[in-house]
Amino acid sequence: MNILIRIVVNAVAIGLTAYLLPGIRVTANSITTYLLLGVIFGIVNALVKPIVSALTCPLVIVTLGLFILVINGLMLLLTANLSGGRLQVDGLGTAIIAGIVMGIVNAVLEGVVGAFSGKKERRDGE
Repeated sequence: MNILIRIVVNAVAIGLTAYLLPGIRVTANSITTYLLLGVIFGIVNALVKPIVSALTCPLVIVTLGLFILVINGLMLLLTANLSGGRLQVDGLGTAIIAGIVMGIVNAVLEGVVGAFSGKKERRDGE
């Protein structure tokens, strides 16, 4: 069930990002397209991002973590390349900005979904 929620959250984040940023386009506006993009983005983040993050760890440390924004942008570009033209991103700069927007949207949506699913935050000492 958790994976389905994550796919839907990714799909909504991609859709909202495409709506907000002019450099991101989804060519076929259908629910199945957004869900497919959510699946592709989830797989890329689960399989490729940890490897890229591990290989670029020194660069992340030197830039005080700012290179993670570039990694997020690259994951979005990879998703666009794997989507078969369903997702179009104008360039790396747009992808980095889109990665920031998607990160914010994902955090908000996961917080809302977590609040409605009955999950409580665990506090130290409880």
